[in-house]
Amino acid sequence: MTELLKISLPDGSLREMARGSTPADVAAAIGPGLAKAALAARVNGELRDLNRPFDGDAELALVTLRDEADALELVRHDFAHVLAEAVQALWPGTQITFGPATDDGFYYDVKAPDDREPFSIDDLPAIEEEMRRIIRADKPLVREVWNREDLIARWQQNGETFKAEWAAELPEGEELTVYHSGSPGEEGSWLDMCRGPHLASTGKLDPAAFKLMRVAGAYWRGDQANAQLTRIYGTGWLNKKQLDAHLTRLEEAARRDHRKLGREMDLFHLAEEAHGSVFWHPKGFRIWRELEAYMRRRMDAGGYREIKTPQLMDVKQWERSGHWGKYAENMFAVPDIVPDVTEDSGVAAPRVAPDADWLALKPMNCPAHVLVFKQGTTSYRDLPIRLGEMGCCHRNEPHGALHGLMRVRQFTQDDAHIFAREDQVVAEVRAFCQLADSVYRDFGFSYHVKLALRPDKRFGSDADWDKAEQELRDAVAEAGMDNADFGWEELPGEGAFYAPKLEWHLTDAIGRTWQVGTIQGDRVLPDRLDASYVGEDGEKHRPVMLHRAIFGSYERFIGILIEHFAGRLPMWLAPVQAVVATIVSDADDYARDVTTKLAAAGIRVESDLRNEKINYKVREHSHAKVPHLLVVGKREAEEGTVAVRTLGEQHQRVMPLEDAIAMLRAGATPPDLR
Repeated sequence: MTELLKISLPDGSLREMARGSTPADVAAAIGPGLAKAALAARVNGELRDLNRPFDGDAELALVTLRDEADALELVRHDFAHVLAEAVQALWPGTQITFGPATDDGFYYDVKAPDDREPFSIDDLPAIEEEMRRIIRADKPLVREVWNREDLIARWQQNGETFKAEWAAELPEGEELTVYHSGSPGEEGSWLDMCRGPHLASTGKLDPAAFKLMRVAGAYWRGDQANAQLTRIYGTGWLNKKQLDAHLTRLEEAARRDHRKLGREMDLFHLAEEAHGSVFWHPKGFRIWRELEAYMRRRMDAGGYREIKTPQLMDVKQWERSGHWGKYAENMFAVPDIVPDVTEDSGVAAPRVAPDADWLALKPMNCPAHVLVFKQGTTSYRDLPIRLGEMGCCHRNEPHGALHGLMRVRQFTQDDAHIFAREDQVVAEVRAFCQLADSVYRDFGFSYHVKLALRPDKRFGSDADWDKAEQELRDAVAEAGMDNADFGWEELPGEGAFYAPKLEWHLTDAIGRTWQVGTIQGDRVLPDRLDASYVGEDGEKHRPVMLHRAIFGSYERFIGILIEHFAGRLPMWLAPVQAVVATIVSDADDYARDVTTKLAAAGIRVESDLRNEKINYKVREHSHAKVPHLLVVGKREAEEGTVAVRTLGEQHQRVMPLEDAIAMLRAGATPPDLR
């Protein structure tokens, strides 16, 4: 009698299938429509190929286009393999390495044959056309398990040294799987080593739903000491409509690029003289000052006391905190010596004395805040203590990772640390949730809240981690945010090495998300740095230390704001809030008077009295993203009025000067002061 397997389906029904059956067989048994729509399967929760036989009784969920996250992961993985096959078909002798899916597409690292230059963007059209040929050929994607020695020999025979090295170093006992594009042994069949899963055939891909985007240099295994490769990037989607929407988003993102707008608006610049640090111009620093003043008011109102701590601290402090062991490669270390300087050239010698003490530029503020907390004796009655700092930090980011304001080496955080008793933690975190909500809404952002849980490598006991994670859950629940409206989600393994953390992920005007605010419940650092308070029982107790920020860093938050608003910042943040522009020189004196009155009312205002046509002035100040242009001519001067042109509006409004001043003052008032 044929042995039957019991296959449980999501609707609670049960199918009995012969041993050797596959998810594709189940789909076909249910109906031809499902058989055609099925892309892959979740078998006991594991994503698998449709044609991989069941191992035994199983729970089965068939994956279709409706399961967009799984479907996108599958098609992007397949696009990567088709890319590698296409490159090897066009240029025999090309070696292939890795090719994963990414958040919006895929890439593959390849090494060009020795008889040609590395691949360039000029090669992409030919590769795309070959990829479409492979997709239209509807080649089956067939999984096989290979013996390690046979697979290594296969790669060596074909000159695939990278694949052979990779196969040799995979853990003993791990099942080594390959996928054929085409029937095994058939002419034109192509082979790659991969864990899978894949679609049933290349024809399941939409040939109009991908585009190769760019090439970049890469190194085998990311090590500069290894061979240089070419990384070919593509974007891949389920259909052409999704691809077109993505390309439109990219165009819009390029239009909003904060680096481009920063130059056009004369806000800041970056230079080789200070890699990863920002040169703020007067207009850009005005934005910074307004944000800092806003945040300082919010922190003052929240019971925070502002402090200032040193940039350089002895490395021994970073060893005690644990940062030196976990984070030293990202820190700038400085020998505590006076460098030798030659009299003739004034050049500092690079020698460092063997007995030199070492200092480190702080990459974060928390150990310094513990030192402030430890000064004097603290009673349980004094808690919670909330210490805030606009703290400048330095992190040694690789040059290739630097990106405008979004990733820098020197940055300033709206940082604060709350030292609390255990019975105060939930209330403090809840209050922070409410403060963060208010701040983000002031800027017009929606957001999701996520809880990053303990990583594998961490300090502290499991009991402390259990307590810290539950405190954050309870605080979010009390704040009413542990639900779908706030995108509540738990992220296993993504916490810091010393604490779990709540994260705020903002959504900008074109749908991108940015992780910005955070609060972490830390019992490790107070213990390592011997922070304590005197309890009601007269004994010493450890406080819980809550690390928190809302902007994250001023640099990155300003970059996000520039892109979110496409440079058209809310009036209260705009570096220049109004420009008074003349139509004719007869109105110059009136324009000066208007400018003086606006400045006296607290408006950041400039005047434009140049002998230029008004349309030219309008275009120029619109390009500079000035919120309001007040146009004055002879009539306005005689009547005491102004013609107000508001950025983004088609028509101007003529109004008495006093009404215009009242309107501008209202718009220039920060949201927390309205």
